[in-house]
Amino acid sequence: MVAVAKLREAMPQLSATQIPIDAFERMRRENLARWPTGALVDIDEAVAYHRSLPVHKQLARVMRKADAEGRCLTQPRGGFGTLELQLELMRELDTVGMADIVPTTTDSYTRNEQWASAERGIEESRKANRSMLNGFPMVNYGPQEARKLIEAINKPAIVLSGTSFPKLTSEIGYAAGFSGYLGSGLAYTVSYTKETSLEEGIRNYQYLDRLVALYGSKGVELHRRQPGFLTGTNIPPSIAITTCIIDALLAAGQGVKNYGLELGQTLHLVQDVAGITMCRILVQEYLARFGFNDVFTPVTSLHWMGAWPHDEAQASALIAYGGILAAVGGAVSITTKSTHEAFGIPTPKANAEGLRITRMAIYLARNLRLGSMPEFKSECELIRREVTPVVDKILEMGDGDAALSTIRAAEAGVLDVPWSPNRWIKSRVMPARDADGYLRILSPGQMPIPRDVLEVHEAGLRRRAEIEAIPFGEDLAVSSVYELSEPLERLMPMLKKLG
Repeated sequence: MVAVAKLREAMPQLSATQIPIDAFERMRRENLARWPTGALVDIDEAVAYHRSLPVHKQLARVMRKADAEGRCLTQPRGGFGTLELQLELMRELDTVGMADIVPTTTDSYTRNEQWASAERGIEESRKANRSMLNGFPMVNYGPQEARKLIEAINKPAIVLSGTSFPKLTSEIGYAAGFSGYLGSGLAYTVSYTKETSLEEGIRNYQYLDRLVALYGSKGVELHRRQPGFLTGTNIPPSIAITTCIIDALLAAGQGVKNYGLELGQTLHLVQDVAGITMCRILVQEYLARFGFNDVFTPVTSLHWMGAWPHDEAQASALIAYGGILAAVGGAVSITTKSTHEAFGIPTPKANAEGLRITRMAIYLARNLRLGSMPEFKSECELIRREVTPVVDKILEMGDGDAALSTIRAAEAGVLDVPWSPNRWIKSRVMPARDADGYLRILSPGQMPIPRDVLEVHEAGLRRRAEIEAIPFGEDLAVSSVYELSEPLERLMPMLKKLG
């Protein structure tokens, strides 16, 4: 608390307004001086390089084109500890996996700005002839070396940062030629960190989003993307959409024009399709309310973010079903997983196989939509009635300033996230899966969700508790977290009960 108080004294008051260019240039100089490769960043040279890239390697344009054509793009995750291993992975994903977007996931040391430790990890990886890091140490390699990754593939590339500290990684990544960057001040901070305050997370991503706006002023449109939640637990669509709205407002305030939104799948067809549909609608409504009428917000569907089964056949089913959910929902892209998800980092081969399974599922589900289904319409309306009272109250608490609103609403529990590790989030809201497979809210905590909406949630949850003969309470929530990782011999009797 003392450290945060000192930080607040030293900085201007937190605000969602755009960082002035003179102040931002000072911030950039200080940031780039923090590690030797920062001195290699030349934004004008980077702008020229981005302009030289063919259109099909510019992610912002690729996303706009896919949206206009009604296509769902595929993108995996993946990162290894040396340039050579990362090159091999990205070529495999591009050619064998037929990925539409090729990723580079950074390692944990890079995510936490421990670049000296990342350097040792590179050396150990080279000695062992295998990756000793769980991602690519982009800052250590610098923009010119990392650019070899862009040259090695024929698709657009995105940085998957997994961090609340993106400032130097984003400078290196964009200067290298990556045309997309994943992360946001709210979602990543509450998903990945314990002690990092929301204020620090927001400020860090305001830097990144202001950098994207600077590139935009020089004629280069870059893609930014909000990461959804990566807490590895159940997140109902309404909670995820609430966060998408806040993060989108924060990014738009800094001048971002191409901002993707991610939603983790619930693995209920109707709920996921309704979630994708309402995410884009509601985010656009709130952007328009604040005068941001020119922000492109495509939705990316994330393969199941909870616990995965060890059985590869079951994992393949989750992969294929996830592709169908994304396609039917009209997602512009899907972030894929592999059958190795339960075991750790997949091999390039397994990663490519997950891509191909997903692509085939998307093909099979082409042109399918749920628009006329009464249950789909009801779920869309239910999501709206869950989201708008919460977001309206959040924004009211900061007098319409999205940054201040986020801090105050989190302190009050009005903005909340299930099972967040972050000490600045109350985590009183508790979800569980109901008898029909929907993710519902078991306890709202202090979130101002209308009572009649919660009654709909409670009815389905009580029915599942009765069928499974377990208490209506936290046990229902815990069992929902591990449900889809259970072996088939345990799931099949349960299916018979629920049927």
